[in-house]
Amino acid sequence: MHDEPNDHLVRAAAFSPEEREAVYRAIHTRRDVRDQFLPDPLPDTLVRRLLEAAHAAPSVGFMQPWNFIVVRDAAKRQAVWQAFSRANEEAAAMFPQERRDAYMRLKLEGIRKAPVGICVTCDPTRSGPVVLGRTHNPRMDSYSSVCAVQNLWLAARAEGIGMGWVSIFHQEDLRVLLNIPEHVEIIGWFCLGYVERLYDQPELAIKGWRQRMPLDELVFEETWPSS
Repeated sequence: MHDEPNDHLVRAAAFSPEEREAVYRAIHTRRDVRDQFLPDPLPDTLVRRLLEAAHAAPSVGFMQPWNFIVVRDAAKRQAVWQAFSRANEEAAAMFPQERRDAYMRLKLEGIRKAPVGICVTCDPTRSGPVVLGRTHNPRMDSYSSVCAVQNLWLAARAEGIGMGWVSIFHQEDLRVLLNIPEHVEIIGWFCLGYVERLYDQPELAIKGWRQRMPLDELVFEETWPSS
């Protein structure tokens, strides 16, 4: 085991109050944008910064299993929307009637309205069959890829860019449209674009779909409580 060279260590000081507040502000004002996108194109340099932030995410065993397929072409985004639309009709039918009506009132138009779509994927073969930290939980590569999504989202918020996660589709439809290999997992399709305003609370809470749970109900000390 080699000693760590000291010149690679930096002081682990807390951020200044202003810097710390900016981080928490990005966390607490991040929103899942569904319909409010403006058509203005995103500069390539900005998209690159967002992708650099995503690529800086932590990953178990430093496997970095993610890829980012950046889609700007309107025809391809339309095809992705059609795949989503078919799955969305199936999803609506899964809810009881009173919830189905509320579901269908939600506007889910980001795929076509946002000027950029990014498909985030996870390649479980990237680091070989045995990966440090994945030896007993094969899903750690997927979890690592979701960390990249969170980085992307927070960076987008800091840049004033709206972002929305689309998970309603059959993976095989996107696989065909984007030529994704069979062994690669699709984490999600993400819509990105400028927005004029963001909701001051999660949209689903405002529209009565579900409310944020109190933190005190979700935090246990030392062990899961007895029922």
